[in-house]
Amino acid sequence: MSAAKDTLDSAVEQLSEEFLSKFPLKSAQLLGTLPPEEAAELLQQQARHIIYRLWKYLPPGAAEQIFTQFPVDYQAQFIASLDSHIAVGLLNKQSQEAQQALLAKLTEQHSTIADELSELLVFPENTAARMMNKKVQAFYSDTTLREVLSQLKRLDGKVPDVIYVLNEQQDLVGETTLNVLVGSSSSKTLMQVATPIRVTLNVMDHKDQVVEAFEGHKVRAIPVLDAQQQLVGQIRFFDAYQSTKEDLASDMQTMVGASKDEKALSSSWFAVKKRLPWLQINLLTAFAAAAVVGAFEGLIAQVTALAILLPVAAGQSGNAGAQALAVTMRGLTLREISTRHWYQVMLKEMMVGLLNGVAIAVTCGIGVYLWSQSLGLALVIALAMISSLVIAGSSGAIVPIALKKFGLDPAQSSSIVLTTITDIAGFMSFLGIALLLSDMLPKG
Repeated sequence: MSAAKDTLDSAVEQLSEEFLSKFPLKSAQLLGTLPPEEAAELLQQQARHIIYRLWKYLPPGAAEQIFTQFPVDYQAQFIASLDSHIAVGLLNKQSQEAQQALLAKLTEQHSTIADELSELLVFPENTAARMMNKKVQAFYSDTTLREVLSQLKRLDGKVPDVIYVLNEQQDLVGETTLNVLVGSSSSKTLMQVATPIRVTLNVMDHKDQVVEAFEGHKVRAIPVLDAQQQLVGQIRFFDAYQSTKEDLASDMQTMVGASKDEKALSSSWFAVKKRLPWLQINLLTAFAAAAVVGAFEGLIAQVTALAILLPVAAGQSGNAGAQALAVTMRGLTLREISTRHWYQVMLKEMMVGLLNGVAIAVTCGIGVYLWSQSLGLALVIALAMISSLVIAGSSGAIVPIALKKFGLDPAQSSSIVLTTITDIAGFMSFLGIALLLSDMLPKG
């Protein structure tokens, strides 16, 4: 208890106003280690612009927990000054009652912003509309750079880095950046310095398409258009990156049967409610693996060395499967692969399993022979390593892809499903081969 309090005091001490201002990323990381009520109290004592700057760096989940600790009046004032996509994200994480209360308070203070956020909340989750920032700057193509810069200087707040160009029908026809505006002759028009739009997104595009667009075009921001092809917002690279990072963080939890909603400082009872069902399922699958071992009870009784080597066979296949699963999950989350790549991914992991299996088989076979002085036992463990690693690798690739293909969350407890497969594969390979080569094995 004393050590925990010392850590907390140390974190609070480091989070001075000067530190918060100069090191927003480090500050956000330290805030994520504090209890939400402590972090909220500390932030309310700071200047508002400091909080806005570090807010986007808060760890996934921490921002929502801290936000709920603010008084409603403060929440409304705070959310009114955030980028629209961040504000919508916070609102979406609130309960229906809290969301309505906050929107009502926001309507009293900033009715235009409340209407804008309500409009965005209508869009489905995981769409471009939920990720976009509505604060964009667009000018007509015949506007001179002098006029553009003059208007930008009058803006209250941060000036967007990308400036969009519209024609007389308000169609998006080009874009430019602040660097170009400042470095070009002020007498030129926007159209003279603008570059063509390389890629656009629709408000209803899925977040997968957003990430793919950034991967394919390497741009700093992508404009978002509505059904009438009118500019309504933009998505910056940083926002897409943050979304992907949050996906990866939550996938790490769901892969092992923990809820996406559980945080490091969640209550023990909440954690138990979320984890226990999957542990019960894992118990049932463990019995399935035990049943495989039970089917070879007579063989194990005759060759007791097999019981000693069983954990070796299961452990290696489990590790190999986990490696394949991690790489495949990363590929799915970062949209490097899709379900149509299942065959290539499976073949690649099978080949990896084969090559690793051969290498491990040689090492393990030599070790078992030196220990047991039995060529038959060494041959059994060597062949089992090769077969179980091939099965484990291909399973690690197929399990998440199959879940995604069937419309399920590919991260949802994939490792629990995989553990069952690898345990059974490891036991079956080892004991099955031992049964076939039983004449070569030492008895007793």
